[in-house]
Amino acid sequence: MAIPVIDFSKLNGDERAKTLAEIANACEEWGFFQLVNNGIAEELLERVKKVSSEFYKVEREENFKNSKVVNLLNESGDEKLENVDWEDVITLMDDNVSEWSYQTSGFQETMKEFRYELKILAEKIMEVMDENLGLPKGYMKKAFNGEGGENNAFFGTKLCHYPPCPNPEKVTGLRAHTDAGGVILLFQDDEVGGLQVLKDGEWIDVQPLKNTIVINTGDQIEVLSNGRYKSAWHRVLSTIDGNRLSIASFYNPSLKATIAPAPQLVKETNEEMDQTYPKFVFGDYMSVYVQQKFLPKEPRFQAVRAV
Repeated sequence: MAIPVIDFSKLNGDERAKTLAEIANACEEWGFFQLVNNGIAEELLERVKKVSSEFYKVEREENFKNSKVVNLLNESGDEKLENVDWEDVITLMDDNVSEWSYQTSGFQETMKEFRYELKILAEKIMEVMDENLGLPKGYMKKAFNGEGGENNAFFGTKLCHYPPCPNPEKVTGLRAHTDAGGVILLFQDDEVGGLQVLKDGEWIDVQPLKNTIVINTGDQIEVLSNGRYKSAWHRVLSTIDGNRLSIASFYNPSLKATIAPAPQLVKETNEEMDQTYPKFVFGDYMSVYVQQKFLPKEPRFQAVRAV
């Protein structure tokens, strides 16, 4: 099995209906798919890879060598490390641009441009989901922005590197989890694998494909779709060679946004509404998630119901 690879450019031609169906199937059956011809210029993607690699070498590599996870692995003997991840990560957001790289030439400009293009793509993906689910155009975007207006939804980017690990059997790159938020857009390494998605009880490799964007759905899409689209469990394996690049961008609801299944997707049974997924404020969900990220997701929904 391999996760679906979809040509996004075909949405604008004679194969629109087929492409919509492919995306619907990927959302329903996988929660993961890869987009080729995704509308982001290859020249920009090549620049992103270049500045990200330089950034790690110049500004992060030495720190990682002295990091907690490296020291723990060195001291672990024969024990497997359970509660740490073999990754180097920084978070890029619009309100912390001043904290982005100072030393790597072109880093700030390139990542700003990349994030701008990714946000546009995320909103296109959500419109496709709206259409496939029979929801009004812009339903998900409006839900994510909440009551306060147009631009309240959160858009953050995690720039990760998974350096070579001398004992990959003793520590994972990133432990298995589902993502808390909405639509996740991943630009992953062209060559070094390691990302896997859980499908029917089996871990499936997300194959590296040059200059594609991997899309996966988070917990809030599962709730809004009333379970039609499930958030998928995924993990990253550490590897003995190769320094895997992973740039994950998260289009999430505002912390103040109220999230609930779309009324159009909730069936009435004996005059009672289906209560599989509760109605909640996203900030309350995040408070639960940060404590339970690597645990089963269903108790998170039940915990936030009681808030």
